[in-house]
Amino acid sequence: MHRKLVLFDIDGTLVKVGSVNRRVLADALIEVYGTEGSTGRHDFSGKMDGAIIYEVLGNAGLERHEIAEKFDRAKDVYVELFRERARPSDITLLEGVRELLDELSKRSEILLGLLTGNFEASGRHKLKLPAIDHYFPFGAFADDAFERTDLPRIALERARRMTGTNFSPTDIVIIGDTEHDIRCARVLDARCIAVATGNFSMEELAAHKPAVLFKNFAATGDVVTEILTTQHS
Repeated sequence: MHRKLVLFDIDGTLVKVGSVNRRVLADALIEVYGTEGSTGRHDFSGKMDGAIIYEVLGNAGLERHEIAEKFDRAKDVYVELFRERARPSDITLLEGVRELLDELSKRSEILLGLLTGNFEASGRHKLKLPAIDHYFPFGAFADDAFERTDLPRIALERARRMTGTNFSPTDIVIIGDTEHDIRCARVLDARCIAVATGNFSMEELAAHKPAVLFKNFAATGDVVTEILTTQHS
């Protein structure tokens, strides 16, 4: 019986991806739109893949309707190129992640899922390369919504349909490395565990007041304890 829903972000939380991701997106946009826009210098942290495409092309002067017309093709080309080009050497599994997922997956009361701005196909490829994708039977992705704050309710409904459990806010934990993850937790009044392994420092994350803040996931036992702690609203 699952009693706790734990949703992980991908980039900066579970793994770090090398420059291949940015290069692939640039090449996909050049192929489809004839420009990479501001891809080379754009801040991707915590953003939805779909929103990134609109932002970087908007910076090149394209109108939203022009982007929309070819968006599905651009997404397909990006995913295809990413699967072709990304190698295990492009993905760094962050400290303590495998040990943490091993420990959590042994606990029948915990349901693991993903809550990420990645498109599902490319996001799962990032996890397949270091062999951690199998820990996550479901998730909510950039394919499902344009706004990241719409994802928590989508993930919650998928968890309910999968398990038959109505998870209450006090039984939900959202784990990520940006202010966007903390905001997602607030959507559900869930507990947020922030980790400073992405592009946000401990100080920057602390300013957004997550329930718990870790430098990294090296201390498996401490992280598990915080995940199992019930947040009283």
